[in-house]
Parts: sequence; structure tokens; C-alpha cells
Amino acid sequence: MPTISRIAPLIAVYACALLIPACGSKNNDAGPRSGIQSEPMSVDGVVVTPQPLDNVVRSSGTVLPSESVDLVTEAAGRIERISFHEGSHVRKNDILVKINDDDLQAQLRKTELQIQLASDQETRQQQLFDKNAISKEQYDIALNQVNTLKADRDNLLAAIRKREVRAPFDGIIGLRYVSEGGYVSQTTRIASIQKVNPLKVDFAIPEKYADQVALGDRVQFSSDEPKLEFAGKVYAIEPRIDPSMGTLQLRALCDNRSEKVTPGAYVHIELRLKQIPDALMVPSQAVIPVLKGQTVLVRKNGVVVSVPVKTGIRTATSVQITGGLSPGDTVLTTGIMQARPGMPVTVLVK
Repeated sequence: MPTISRIAPLIAVYACALLIPACGSKNNDAGPRSGIQSEPMSVDGVVVTPQPLDNVVRSSGTVLPSESVDLVTEAAGRIERISFHEGSHVRKNDILVKINDDDLQAQLRKTELQIQLASDQETRQQQLFDKNAISKEQYDIALNQVNTLKADRDNLLAAIRKREVRAPFDGIIGLRYVSEGGYVSQTTRIASIQKVNPLKVDFAIPEKYADQVALGDRVQFSSDEPKLEFAGKVYAIEPRIDPSMGTLQLRALCDNRSEKVTPGAYVHIELRLKQIPDALMVPSQAVIPVLKGQTVLVRKNGVVVSVPVKTGIRTATSVQITGGLSPGDTVLTTGIMQARPGMPVTVLVK
């Protein structure tokens, strides 16, 4: 029993000796960790400075012929002659299709003879009236007969013209859907005609550019298949913005004397507006999309600050900032996923 009472205090002292180094080691580890976390993160960035910017709006559009109609006849009848070849060029007022008008031609010849007879009668009545041999009323009857017959002739000539289908403008005839000897009515489609020089191009731009576009602005067009590039000018602007799309409709006119561009083609468009002399540009990767817009990370007083911004024109590598930044601000371009507002950072400006 006396031996056990002397050993117990020694065990207690030995245990304390073992615990003391362990506790000291734990305290030593805590200090360096907190020191590592307080070091600023190193990132790349740019200083925002005003610079000139070519104001180019990119869109897509459709090529249209400058004029296009489906050819139909004004009067029903049997086709007597077709005077065009499919896919050929025609001139304005060329007769393309002739509808049989034998009955009208016969009536016209009869009316011409009646006019000649009535004119001779009017001449004799004029001579008698000049000698006071007949009354003014008798002469007026003869004169009215001549004028009535001439009106009948004009009516017949108009009816004959309706039996002719003429080219309304210079253009190219498409495929025909009728044959000689066939019967056509006013609803029968004969063919289509397109005026392909010049061409129209319809396209739309966002409404924010509505006050910047003007008649005469230059437009560049390009197509994928075939690979073509051509230019034109804006010649018409829709006077209202489409409320459902938020866009403004424009129409440009371009030369197509080579006839390489085909109506109906899909084209890419670059509309060049006035140059912006003092645009604020940042790299595209610096702009962060968020729920209610877009933000960028800016270094202010040595820490990260999230700044909401408004954007404008986009180029291949940069975005115009129209609101939220000022010249001289330093915008982060790397470390964006790791940086948090309030975090200290060191920015390497490039």
C-alpha cells in the first residue's frame, strides 16, 4: 500500500509533461494559418480609358428584289401567243402574253367605219350651220354622234389592251405556268417577274440604336453560300419600333449589276454608324452576367468591389460600358471566380 501511494503522483506529473508539448504545438499551428489568409490575391486587370470606337451594329437580313409581281391577265380568254422564254430578261412594256381578241378587233373595225361616216356627216352639217341653213341643235347632234363613237373606240382599245399581258418593268421572267391555247382567267398565275438590279435588303436593329441610324448610312452585306460580299445604303426606315421584338426595321438598296446575288438569300449585315470618340471598353471576360443585369469587379482602396454596369456595343474581344464605370477605374480580368467583394487584391495592370 505505501508503494502505490508514492507511484500515483509520479504518473500524474508524467502525463502533464506529455500534454504540455501537444497543447503548445496546436497553438503554434493556428498562428501561421491566419497569416496566410490575410495575404492579398494577385490578379490581372485593366485601367479603363476613353478610346475611339467604330460604331458597328451587326444583324441579319433577307435579300428582296426591288420589284416583284405575279403576272395575271385582266380579261379571261384563250392564250393566242406567249412571247417570252422562261428565265429571260424582258423590257418594260414588252408584250409577254396575248389573249385572243378577235371579237374586239371586229368591233373596233366597225366602230372606225362608223366614226368615218359620222365625221363626214358632221363636216356637212358644219358647212350648213355656217350658212345658217340648219340650227345649232342639228349641228350639235351630228357632233355628239362623232364624239360618242370615238368614246366607244377608246373603250374597245382599252378592252383590247386588257387582252395583253405586258412587262410592268425591266426584269427577269421566272417559270411559266400556262401554255398557248390554254384558257386563263383573272386568277390564273401566268409567271412571276423580278427586278434584281438594284436589290433591297430588309433587316432590323435593336431599338437603342434608333436615334443613331440615318438615311444614307453605309451597310456591308455578306453571305455564306455562295461566299459574297457587297455594300449598300439605308434608304428607308420604318417610322415605328416593333413593340413585340424591340427592334427597328430598316431597308437598304444595293447594286446587283452582276446578278450574282439572288433574291431570298440570307445575309449577315454590318451597319456602320457614327464613330464614338470616347468609348469605355473592357475585355469581354470581365463582364459578369447576373440575375438583374451585368456587373464587373473593380479594385477600389485595395479591395474588390462589385459594380453594376450597362453595356453597349460588343466587338470580338471587348464590350462597351455605357454606365457604371468612370475613366481610371481598374477592372479585374482574371481571378473573377475566386474574388469576392471586400477581398484584398493586388492587380497587375496589362
